[in-house]
Amino acid sequence: MRVRTLLASLAVALILVAGAVLLVQTLHDPGSDTPGVAVADGVQQIARGRYLAQAAGCIGCHTMRGGAEYAGGRTIATPFGDLYAPNITTDRTHGIGAWGADDFWRALHNGKSRDGRFLYPAFPYTDYTKINRADADAMYAYFMTVPAVAQANRPPALRFPYDQRWLLAGWRALYFQPGTFVPDATRSAQWNSGAYLVQGAGHCNACHANRNAVGATDNGMDLAGGLIPMLGWYAPSLSAEQGNGLGSWNSSDVVDLLRTGVSMRGAVFGPMAEVVQHSLQHLTSDDLGAMTAYLQALPPTVVAAPARQATLLAADSAIMQRGAAIYRDQCVACHKADGRGAPPAYPPLAGNQSVAAASTINAIRMVLNGGYPPVTAGNPRPYGMPPFGPSLDDADVAAAVSFIRGSWGNKAGAVSPDEVRSYRAVPIE
Repeated sequence: MRVRTLLASLAVALILVAGAVLLVQTLHDPGSDTPGVAVADGVQQIARGRYLAQAAGCIGCHTMRGGAEYAGGRTIATPFGDLYAPNITTDRTHGIGAWGADDFWRALHNGKSRDGRFLYPAFPYTDYTKINRADADAMYAYFMTVPAVAQANRPPALRFPYDQRWLLAGWRALYFQPGTFVPDATRSAQWNSGAYLVQGAGHCNACHANRNAVGATDNGMDLAGGLIPMLGWYAPSLSAEQGNGLGSWNSSDVVDLLRTGVSMRGAVFGPMAEVVQHSLQHLTSDDLGAMTAYLQALPPTVVAAPARQATLLAADSAIMQRGAAIYRDQCVACHKADGRGAPPAYPPLAGNQSVAAASTINAIRMVLNGGYPPVTAGNPRPYGMPPFGPSLDDADVAAAVSFIRGSWGNKAGAVSPDEVRSYRAVPIE
């Protein structure tokens, strides 16, 4: 009887705590009283807002392939089910045409819709909260110029219990703290400008960080790399030790990579290619330089190799010989015998941090599926890599990737045919 009473009391206490958290998260809107900023030049404000919308990559998520700009509908796959990006045109019924500047600020800063509903954090308000009020107002002014499109929004298709939106109150209490960017007085103006863009509108941590079981980024490992859920690409660490981060690059190479998608040190593929195409190529040289200065100043982070690599010895001589033969037949014409490639057209493999990353998925997927860097103003006709998945079996791909990861100074672990087999099934994005 005493145990039953104790359990009942505990259940009541948990219900009361949950109710209190829900109430606080519903009613508490830090920064909601931040006043809008008076603007003398509306044209200039709209231009600033358009620029920030590009920096934030809004069009990439809020536009279906072949659809009207910002009309929504694109599927955002998550481990918990599918979400569909909403319409953010000026349509008053389906879009944000009826929103005011305060409503828009609330969404960016506090992750709440106009009606007070919690927004799912697939919308990266955990990063956008760093955007200041003046810039939020500029973005709002720009979006109020986007033509209305009467396209209805699709409701989320999440599994239970993730479809219970009120549960986000607990998630927010644990993983979200609203707050605009605060400049570091000990750093240069350039560093602060870059930090503001990387941490806020650029929301780089949304991909370049690990996520836990409930989809929150590991704040203790900012920009330390992570597997992008559902897309099957690994966003490499931007702060890794041992020469694997951007700190070892020439700053001009980083700027080139962000602006054009290619550089003398490497090229971007997969989700990052879309980021460069829709967002980064439109930024000014000053802002790209500032982002580079910030990224190259990140403190180094040790990224431990997965435990499974401890069981994979450096590829034995037979595998290395097999991989070398495949490389000589299929790869050497572009990437050269010494692995230095012919950049920027054909990126180097020697010292390539994505090739030698703890995660093997990028190297395997590139060999299997090939790909292209993005089409950009600075690289309008990118050179691509053909897919070798149809012509090479799993053992061949494993040998080739193992050879690349263990040659020319690369010291990464070997790859097994089983890994290749598992990644053949990953959808191509």
